[in-house]
Amino acid sequence: MKKLFFLFLAAGRLLTVGAQAPQNWTSAEMYQALLKLKVLGAVLYVAAHPDDENTRLITYLSKDKLYRTGYLSMTRGDGGQNLIGEEQGIELGLLRTQELLAARRTDGGEQFFTRAYDFGYSKNPEETFTKWDKEKILADVVWVIRKFQPDIIVTRFPTTGEGGHGHHTASAILANEAFAAAADPQRFPEQLKYVSVWQVKRVLWNTFNFGGTNTTREDQYKVDVGGYNPLLGKSYGEIAAESRSQHKSQGFGVPATRGESWEYFKATKGDQPVTDLLEGIDPGWKRVPGGETVSVLLDSMISRFDLLHPERSVPGLVQLYQVMNRLPDGYWKTQKLAEVQQLVAQCSGLFLDVTTAEQFAVQTDSLRVSFSFNNRLGTDARLESVQLDAFDSVLNKTLEKNRNTGFQKTVFVPAEKPITQPYWLAEKMEEGYFTVSDQQKIGQGGAGAAYQALIRVKIFGQAFSFVRPVQYKFTDPVKGELYWPLVVLPPAEFEFDAANNISINDSVTKALLHFSTNLRRDTGEYQVKLNYPGNWFAERREFTYNPWPANRSNAASYNLVPRTKNLSIADTISVSISKNNKLVYAGERKLIRYDHVPAIVYFKDAKANAVQIDLKISGRKIGYITGAGDKVPEALEQMGYEVTILGDKELSKNNLTQFDAILTGIRAYNTHDWMNKHFDRLMKYVNEGGNLVVQYNTSNQIGPVLAKIGPYPFTITRARVTDEKAAVTLLKPEHPVFNFPNKITADDFKGWKQERSIYHAADTSGKFEKLIGMADPGEKSDDGSLLVARYGKGWFTYTGIVFFRELPAGVPGAYRLLANIIALNRKKGF
Repeated sequence: MKKLFFLFLAAGRLLTVGAQAPQNWTSAEMYQALLKLKVLGAVLYVAAHPDDENTRLITYLSKDKLYRTGYLSMTRGDGGQNLIGEEQGIELGLLRTQELLAARRTDGGEQFFTRAYDFGYSKNPEETFTKWDKEKILADVVWVIRKFQPDIIVTRFPTTGEGGHGHHTASAILANEAFAAAADPQRFPEQLKYVSVWQVKRVLWNTFNFGGTNTTREDQYKVDVGGYNPLLGKSYGEIAAESRSQHKSQGFGVPATRGESWEYFKATKGDQPVTDLLEGIDPGWKRVPGGETVSVLLDSMISRFDLLHPERSVPGLVQLYQVMNRLPDGYWKTQKLAEVQQLVAQCSGLFLDVTTAEQFAVQTDSLRVSFSFNNRLGTDARLESVQLDAFDSVLNKTLEKNRNTGFQKTVFVPAEKPITQPYWLAEKMEEGYFTVSDQQKIGQGGAGAAYQALIRVKIFGQAFSFVRPVQYKFTDPVKGELYWPLVVLPPAEFEFDAANNISINDSVTKALLHFSTNLRRDTGEYQVKLNYPGNWFAERREFTYNPWPANRSNAASYNLVPRTKNLSIADTISVSISKNNKLVYAGERKLIRYDHVPAIVYFKDAKANAVQIDLKISGRKIGYITGAGDKVPEALEQMGYEVTILGDKELSKNNLTQFDAILTGIRAYNTHDWMNKHFDRLMKYVNEGGNLVVQYNTSNQIGPVLAKIGPYPFTITRARVTDEKAAVTLLKPEHPVFNFPNKITADDFKGWKQERSIYHAADTSGKFEKLIGMADPGEKSDDGSLLVARYGKGWFTYTGIVFFRELPAGVPGAYRLLANIIALNRKKGF
């Protein structure tokens, strides 16, 4: 039973973790998969973030050497920036997870993660481990090693810090410590009821030459990974470029490369290889007792494979499956049986599809599911049965050549069916890591399918069990047939209208709660209760919601008043929901949708911030030039400003003098090449009394700042302050930035999230005033986070202060400081 269980898991992983549409291989891909059956070698690549991986090496290992190749990323990239949208934090992590999965579908690798949360840039591993909980994340690395059983581990970064980012160094430290821990039964023994200890042969550091640092040496082992694969019609550099270009949120589109490309390796655990990465390991069937017979069968099948008639290989594959099944149980037996089963389905041309015309399945409602089958190449196949949750149908039907067979079934969605939530978000997370109680989910790449069907087919008399996810299939008038994940919803959803409910100067703030039903007919009664801390008071906190027969959606408004003055941090409000006096889930689905990844749905609890701000503003009209995507304009409107979004056309035609201040969004100069042509107009606006506030830009490969930005020269550096609690020194306390219209004090820098500032500026002209000094622990104070300069009658500001993080997080001091920067040209007599 245990053997069948793991085989089922392996088959499910191979068949469902991939592109949303059903997989259809070419004969060349089938032939390569046949070749791969001869190879019993595995390599695990380890680094810290999405986009850290060496896609060229992964492509070479998986498609040339035909090793089972995995990438273990410590994090999901939650703390990075986003070049294509507004997602930050866990939402960005969800997007980057899908980008990594898309990259692996391209380069042939498999994707794994630990529970570590990307909390933003870290300058050293010591700081990283204060948040990650080193022992917990080490346990995750050990778990993936014991489960994946790599022969060698390759790290992107060294343990000695040349990789820069503290997360980078931490990933290498963990990989090297896991070398011994994975083989030690005394380390993390709770894992051993699922997996066995595993000794990796060696750990290699994949040395590099980039970012001005060259760690490669000719005495290191090196290999050319730039070859051309005629079966695929591409070089590995071309495939790797497609893979790396999936990291679109990070602006990592790269050109394809051809020709030789050398990768260098230095052993950090185990011996240094001389002739091969897997030196000392025989990656063939000799490593499995009795495996020589398998090898002989494979040689015969490979020599007789017919590219025009792959179905002629199916009888041999079935025989191969039966021979493998008689071998002693073990890792490679399980893995290769799953690969053979997948190859049987592909060579047979079997089409097994389970879909629904509904995007959502609602708890306590029904779902209509369509089962479609086609034996396209006419192999000897008989459909035995289909199982989907409680539905189990015995069919015993011969699948005729190229004839569509199918049926529909309505299934009930029970109340206990889990809503579709990525497993790492299902429980309350800690500051530096996600909470995942289910050991067997740790390490998994994606969220998994809401429903999976088990389809049993006999092929040449051999029973096979194929796992297929139930997917939402629809036709887009432009893109054609599309497959999206099926999402399980709760009966009703609840969401606050605003993430931040702001009380300015002790005024009443209205927290608006929306609720709607997902059921076709919802006759229940919902009791809605507002939860708030003692710092606040609500006149009315309970409502009753009856969705039927009235409108399916409704809203409740709560008047909140602060009881405590000058709160320096935001408070959290939430709701408790009961249906017919039984507690139910209180939250709403969130959708993240981009063309390059499948649609992403997750659920967010019905929570919001209650923010009390002692705030004055001077000036009303703001022009905002959006950049890579942020939520600053919404915050400005809540502060009382009238915000006009300015694009290329608006900057050309609008009268800019109407604006009290113009702000540019993060990376605006990186993402809009048209900013350069508006330089003269913007400087004229400043010269005549305007106020231009530029939020951070980068000067890296994402888009070098070629445009002029300010009236005087300055350079953008990579300096940053990553400790959100770092002490802040006001270098010119008398300056209007700290006095008008709000008095800025140390309290205004309490409760900040993730970091203080990024991409500081360096004054190369001597024309700027440097107003703030701050530093991470143990470092020299840096004064480049806030630079201001007079120009004519107006003001120019460049700031790396992370307003784009702090305003959506409801940090009161960030609102007050930004209001003062906006008011620079309003202070008389300065």
